[in-house]
Amino acid sequence: MIICANKMEYPLRSQGQRVQKQTNLQAGTRLQETFFSLPQPTVMVNTEKERASLLFMQALISRGSVDTVSHHMASHPQYLESFLRSQHYILHMDGPLPLPCRHYIAIMAAARHHCSYLVSLHSAHFLRVGGDPVWLQGLEAAPPKLRLLDHINKVLAHQPWLVACSHIQTLLKTGEQCWSLAELVQAVVLLAHCHSLCSFVFGSAADGGVCDLSPLPKSPNGTPPPPASCPCDVANGNANVPDATQRRALDSSCEMLFLKERIQKSQEEREKREERLLHAHTIQQTELEEDEEAAVYLAEPSRFISDPDFCYQEFTRRHEDHFQVFRVQDYSWEDHGFSLVNRLYSDIGHLLDDRFRSVAALPSSHSPDLKRAIWNHIHCVLGIRYDDYDYGEVNQLLESDMQLYIKAVACFPDDTKDPVCPLPWAPLKPSERIHVNLLIMEARLQAELLYALRAITQYMIA
Repeated sequence: MIICANKMEYPLRSQGQRVQKQTNLQAGTRLQETFFSLPQPTVMVNTEKERASLLFMQALISRGSVDTVSHHMASHPQYLESFLRSQHYILHMDGPLPLPCRHYIAIMAAARHHCSYLVSLHSAHFLRVGGDPVWLQGLEAAPPKLRLLDHINKVLAHQPWLVACSHIQTLLKTGEQCWSLAELVQAVVLLAHCHSLCSFVFGSAADGGVCDLSPLPKSPNGTPPPPASCPCDVANGNANVPDATQRRALDSSCEMLFLKERIQKSQEEREKREERLLHAHTIQQTELEEDEEAAVYLAEPSRFISDPDFCYQEFTRRHEDHFQVFRVQDYSWEDHGFSLVNRLYSDIGHLLDDRFRSVAALPSSHSPDLKRAIWNHIHCVLGIRYDDYDYGEVNQLLESDMQLYIKAVACFPDDTKDPVCPLPWAPLKPSERIHVNLLIMEARLQAELLYALRAITQYMIA
């Protein structure tokens, strides 16, 4: 749901029961089951560290490593969980687009911001799910149907207010290469997801992070070093094993026997899990290294874009009178976008809704007014306005340097590596810095979706 102009709240929606579907893989693909499709252990999670550790273990089981983005987001496990769930659904679960096409669209989206990290990452995944290596030679080598997305890709990435009904009509009525409405909606969601993720990647890099393909440091046996709370313990339900004081209180022989049996069972389950993990990791790591070696060589971002000079322009300083301000009162995520995207791309509306709610509900020293100012400022520079919001609050609550930083990360993130972009981080803790970048990412994601879904709605009622 959108962040309301007067409060950071989201009305609850009845999501009902959803049956998680298995992805229909083509012959020859090597896509491993990801942790959302694996049987989940019943785990008592008492702290944020334990929650983050459990997510890391699940990612390690499914992918053999923990990517840099997840590592940065781990300071907010409650958000990380909703982010991973939606990303997994978009990239791997049932949908109208084949898996290689999804990763290629992600490559196209990341290339618009010259994000080598995401381009290389999705290039490796593209090859692992059976994608044609020839496509990685550049946009010209891709099928014509995918090349048709190039225009809406660049417009959504840099000037989303230009998205019009005519763009949707062109894609849906182009002879043999036409897109179906369901395919286009999934493609638009994927483009917006990757554009906004570029903002987070570059924002984290500007905050001292490193945007590369390196997983978390590994010990000699190939697994990441255990954090403060061992992920193996958490994943096996062992995080709540009584401490020494509690054990002394177990003076009953029955209780002691139960405790011994529990510890022995946990150890056996851990050994079996580690054995399976090590075997799967060895096989997958070999394949991943081979794929990534080829992908990194081929995946130069400039190969996948046309019109490289097309970039962000000031919406408030434009001279074209026919581009009107997007008023949320006329078309909102809550009242219009959610229902449309959920109808054309089953369940994704609920997953995106959860992301918007999660980032708004993150515990923070920031006041709700400050978080609302950040969100509305991002939408404002992208041409979206709230009639019932006093934009004077933005200047009151956000220093000019912070406003410039937020605008840069949201609108032209690949330029944030330039020293001229201010980084007013002194008063903020690391987790709060990540929180700001998460707000930027989700506000931008929703803005792009609003423009694209409004254009699709206009096409449908025309």
